[in-house]
Amino acid sequence: MAELPVVLLPLGAADDALDACLAALDAGTPAGTRVWLADDARAGPRGLAIVERWLAGTRLRADYSRRQRGIGEVAHLDEALGACGDADVLVLAPDAIPAPGWATALVACFARDASIATATPWCNAGESAAWPRIGEINPVPDDLAGLARACETLPPLHAELPAAVGHAVLLRGSARRRAGGLDASSYGSWYAALIDLSLRLAGLGWRNALCETAFVARGGEGGPAEGDMEALAARWPDWHARLAGFLMRDPLREARRRLADSVAGLEGRSPQRDLFPEAGDGTAQAQGPRRRTGGTPAGEDPSS
Repeated sequence: MAELPVVLLPLGAADDALDACLAALDAGTPAGTRVWLADDARAGPRGLAIVERWLAGTRLRADYSRRQRGIGEVAHLDEALGACGDADVLVLAPDAIPAPGWATALVACFARDASIATATPWCNAGESAAWPRIGEINPVPDDLAGLARACETLPPLHAELPAAVGHAVLLRGSARRRAGGLDASSYGSWYAALIDLSLRLAGLGWRNALCETAFVARGGEGGPAEGDMEALAARWPDWHARLAGFLMRDPLREARRRLADSVAGLEGRSPQRDLFPEAGDGTAQAQGPRRRTGGTPAGEDPSS
């Protein structure tokens, strides 16, 4: 098997979430995968102890870096991505819980389609990539290993997303460099900077795709920093409408249904059709997305 891209994990301040993330990363990622724990001076004493213990026992090739003074989430991530040059990078949120096989599936997604610049896995709290219900924060699945097996059975169609989602994303290095990297001067959050990068990539002819064969769980969603949504609206006036339209049309409805059926089949029970009301019964249209859009709470250049 070819060497996987480096996993870039920017550390946060939530110690328990970091502990769970590192445990799942170690268990669900092939031994020897390179991991970079990048700390923008955010981890406290307990977080540092968690990192030290994990580094001593992990099967992965892991390194840890810490700035003496923080420079902000987006600037720190852009600095780390810049250090990776044109290499592809797997960016994982510090409170994410990757299911087994997540990294291998994302890399296979890139191999199938050289026009894909960002590949995002399913997530229980992934907004446009959420499962089992789109646009909602669903509970963390009890059996991530079983869910990963179910994802493996899905056809890799790699449907278009409005933008990549921050729980986990594989970034194509050559595309990111051509698009200019992250805009740390305009955005304070990875949430908003990733949306902006995704839209710039799409403007250059690249694709932001769903990786149906991978799943990464998360306890909640990322969100914007103060002023981020106003900055997004000023640069991309149609973004909020585009996201809202995607959530209401729900073009991933059939893919989510297939995953639910696969989960049910592996568990030997009837498919969960109650999660997916039949089209035309008015249920989905009446309810709409249960959380507000816009981040508020509730290969080669294909154009060449």
